[in-house]
Amino acid sequence: MKLDDALSQIAEIRQQMARTQVFRGYRAATTAFSAVMALVAAGVQRYLIGEATLVENYFAALWVWLAAAGASLAVVGTEMFVRFRRNHSPMQREMTLSAVEQFVPCLVAGAMLTYAIAEWAGGSLNMLPGLWCTLFGLGVMASRRVLPRGTFIVGAWYLLAGMLCIATRKDISFSVQMAVAFGGGQFLAAAVLYWTLERRAAGSI
Repeated sequence: MKLDDALSQIAEIRQQMARTQVFRGYRAATTAFSAVMALVAAGVQRYLIGEATLVENYFAALWVWLAAAGASLAVVGTEMFVRFRRNHSPMQREMTLSAVEQFVPCLVAGAMLTYAIAEWAGGSLNMLPGLWCTLFGLGVMASRRVLPRGTFIVGAWYLLAGMLCIATRKDISFSVQMAVAFGGGQFLAAAVLYWTLERRAAGSI
């Protein structure tokens, strides 16, 4: 019984230590890739689908953005998984799991909210950029304790962008809102990651 208690305490201490360390699983390159995907999706929507003025166009635009989000998540997730498998440090693995579990709820909430609006409130699809930004910003804020300094700025960007997207949804097109909010936000996140984590390593090569 004492051995079980000791192992439980060790696991708890490891989790607490993981929360106080900086998670290095996110990389500037893959984060910048997600920004590029946002710009590509905005271009596809604007020039191939047309600006969403009808519900049918909104649904077509929604599939474009879901595809862009899926591609970005696949690239970022694959890199994190490879680094997780290659890293044999229990602490780094604990940090990876901690970072993921802190961010996943906002993604799940975003997916559920998107389904609900698309299924039962198609006329409100122009609210999605603002809602996505807000949820993404909350996810960044929730995991900022294990992320580099400067991540707070990224979270604040998304929360402010979410408010502005909702306020201007009738004046600024869906594609422009997404390009500025997510394209700009992910480029900002990539800059923070590079400046705080990767710059010194790149300079020492």
